Amino acid sequence: MSRFLLLTLLAVSFGASAIVIRDDVDDAKYRVPASEFPALADLHGEGHGVLIAPRWVVTAAHAAQIRQITINGIPRDVKRLVLHPGHKMPSQRLLDQALATWDWTLFRVLLASSDDIALIELTEPVTDVAPAAINKSGDEFDQVVKIMGKGATGNGVTGYEFSDSHRTELRRAYNKITSADGRWLCYIFDKPSDALPLEGGSGSGDSGGPILIQTEKDWILAGPTSWSDPQSAIRTPGRYGQISCNVRLSHYSDWIESIISGQPQAGANNSFKPTPLRGAA
Repeated sequence: MSRFLLLTLLAVSFGASAIVIRDDVDDAKYRVPASEFPALADLHGEGHGVLIAPRWVVTAAHAAQIRQITINGIPRDVKRLVLHPGHKMPSQRLLDQALATWDWTLFRVLLASSDDIALIELTEPVTDVAPAAINKSGDEFDQVVKIMGKGATGNGVTGYEFSDSHRTELRRAYNKITSADGRWLCYIFDKPSDALPLEGGSGSGDSGGPILIQTEKDWILAGPTSWSDPQSAIRTPGRYGQISCNVRLSHYSDWIESIISGQPQAGANNSFKPTPLRGAA
């Protein structure tokens, strides 16, 4: 495994598995058909996004690609990628230090200060799937959320290995938001004694996937999956106690609207990227 790939995996695999599940609940109870959330976009190989307008998909910046993406089982061509200007990636030096000492403090500081959000513009509008509505109210704290993804999977006792497949079957799980402010909304993967009936967490391959909050009418998008705290994983991602943080879309609603409307905010990075970006988590 290359150092560059390892950096990506650590930045979000310690971040984002096709849902890691409780060890005392049958995996079949977590699996759902694609019809559960048709607005889910599959990025090339691994990672996700969510259709939020006929031509636009939101995802985590570290997972963003310009390759063809799939929505509702149909490949869709990409016109351009818009990265938030505040997106950052950890340096090789910082990664090396963290791997040598397992002190991830500065690594976490950098991840927490990054704007890990991107928009993908499609060549043609999607007409066969209704876009997901975005939560703009900023009321995420203490709410139960539904998380979804097709990445690596495991359970809270064993976690999962970095070498496990990052594209499996679609699963969904639930969790409760334990903190929400500024860029992030986070939750803890609790042990069964403190967990929801179908509690779970995210991991490698789920980056960019949906974090959904239920309203009176429907589930709406609170954010895409982003990263997990490496220190909380105790050297093995996906175990009980892992803290996962996700992009808080209510914080970015003005930026999203400015890009989609064609009137970007000052300093925004709207350039088309001619080559695929980093692998997804």
